[in-house]
Amino acid sequence: MFLLPFLVLTFSLVFVLSHQTALLAPITKDHTTHQYTIQAHLKTPLQPTKLLLHLGASFSWLDCYQNYTSSTFSHVPCNSSLCSSLHSLACSNYYSPPGPDPACANDTCALFPENPLTRKATLTNALLDSLALPTTDGSTQLSQLGGLVPDFLFSCSQTSLLQGLAKGVAGLAALGRSNFSLPVQVSRSLSLPRYFALCLSGSRSLPGPVFLGSSGPYFFNSKIDLSKSLIYTPLILNPVGSTVITYYLQPSDEYFIGLTLIKVNGKAVPINASLLTVDENGFGGTKISTVDPYTVLETSIYKAFNDLFVKEALGLNLTVTANTVEPFGVCYAGKDIMSTRVGPAVPTVDLVMQSDDVFWRVFGSNSMVRIERSDADVWCLGFVDGGPHARTSVVIGGHQLEDNLLQFDLESKRLGFSSSILVKGTTCANFNFTSTSSKRIVK
Repeated sequence: MFLLPFLVLTFSLVFVLSHQTALLAPITKDHTTHQYTIQAHLKTPLQPTKLLLHLGASFSWLDCYQNYTSSTFSHVPCNSSLCSSLHSLACSNYYSPPGPDPACANDTCALFPENPLTRKATLTNALLDSLALPTTDGSTQLSQLGGLVPDFLFSCSQTSLLQGLAKGVAGLAALGRSNFSLPVQVSRSLSLPRYFALCLSGSRSLPGPVFLGSSGPYFFNSKIDLSKSLIYTPLILNPVGSTVITYYLQPSDEYFIGLTLIKVNGKAVPINASLLTVDENGFGGTKISTVDPYTVLETSIYKAFNDLFVKEALGLNLTVTANTVEPFGVCYAGKDIMSTRVGPAVPTVDLVMQSDDVFWRVFGSNSMVRIERSDADVWCLGFVDGGPHARTSVVIGGHQLEDNLLQFDLESKRLGFSSSILVKGTTCANFNFTSTSSKRIVK
């Protein structure tokens, strides 16, 4: 007589557990180039592949001209509905040698992969192949390769497109707003919610995580669920893309937010308000970037921000050094700055969104950069001058993102942000990547 309730309870429990399973990838920083990379497994058999993490890219790409061996790749025909949905501007007809070749095929849908650092693009084939990532319940890594996307779409790329990328990088992982970004393809293939969250590690050696297909929980130190402490702000659509090959009538796939004020120690930086809105040509506004190592400010904002920061730092008995270190404009002697649990003791910076109580607080760990070398031992204000004609007025860069959790809710088009998690006594490096089992593949 208790069998039916027991079965219902068991079914419910299995459903909840499977529903909570999401995918995961470790994010590592290359300290030579200041680039962030993730590791995925691609092809058949699955091969570990290092990819540049690009928050604003539309589609992923991979070097196909060096040792691409896989038994499962396929091309996308030009006249297919999939090619149409990619908004492809070209159809490639390269001579195809005997046997399968990812770089050469006739009547194949073509894309324009781009290197975001060199701003170079090339014309190459669109491909489908297997991609696998670890699974997670939000508190630990459950399996090393538990989540399989059998028909992951990306672009082939020529080897020359890897110029300037970190050692060992074979391509780019796109996390942009596009329907063919890594997070969206994972969610669509595995029927997971259209969310992803990233936590860039400030550690010199340990990675941080990116969660794919999960709105939480996100546990750090095994007991701190950062999904419970997020503040939300709308994601704003920029109507004009800024890629080298701009697709007609296609908006930008980068993530913009509605910054309205910048405050230093609670005092507003004087800014021309029009610079903080995106105009009809796609200029202005504020975006988030993982390929810019530091926050970039339009020249008038940069100067006003630096002036106010220097003035407020005087209240802490801090005076700027006579010499600065490129690319920074304001530096302080290392011996003059005290250390706290949220980094060097300097004025706080608030990025204010839609109202005064919605702000992203930047403490010293994210606002300052330590430079120690034979001719200098200084803390520098980690914001750089983007020039007077910057396309985007404020670009929040990687250093300011470290040890902050960012959740991208693609369903409700909003960003959740935590501010520095050092305040909570944890870091992005405190996620448990130790695989506890070899769970079956989810697909």
